[in-house]
Amino acid sequence: MSIDILMPALSPTMEEGTLAKWHVKVGDTVKAGDVIAEIETDKATMEVEAVDEGVVEAILVEAGTENVKVNALIAKLAGEGESPAPAPKAEAPKAAEAPKPAAPVQGGGETAAPAKPAPAAPVTADGSRVFASPLARRLASAAGLDLKNIKGSGPHGRVV
Repeated sequence: MSIDILMPALSPTMEEGTLAKWHVKVGDTVKAGDVIAEIETDKATMEVEAVDEGVVEAILVEAGTENVKVNALIAKLAGEGESPAPAPKAEAPKAAEAPKPAAPVQGGGETAAPAKPAPAAPVTADGSRVFASPLARRLASAAGLDLKNIKGSGPHGRVV
């Protein structure tokens, strides 16, 4: 029996988020507690850990997909001792899921490219990282601003 992996709610008020990055791919074996993905909200980026053991059977939401609803199916695991479903079966849900990211854009989304991942954290000339919230990175990128030249007003100089 397949084990469904759902989009987690990282806070009580979270309704949707961005699936920023997958740390696993189809066919990988995961154990409970392994980090499998990174989820971004407007305030933070969190790692998602597997709660069950198994083999990644299908990844249904691609990395970089924005506006993924809480409790939406994002991946499937084949349970312990099961063989993963054949590849054609795993591909069918991907095709069914593909229109979902486009739906918010048709409903009057504000961004031109909703599936575009947030820009990576900039690095200063001396090699140190510029600390900024995911929302601040997206807004700076959209406005054409370089975060290296902005002094952060948040905790420890973080750009928020």
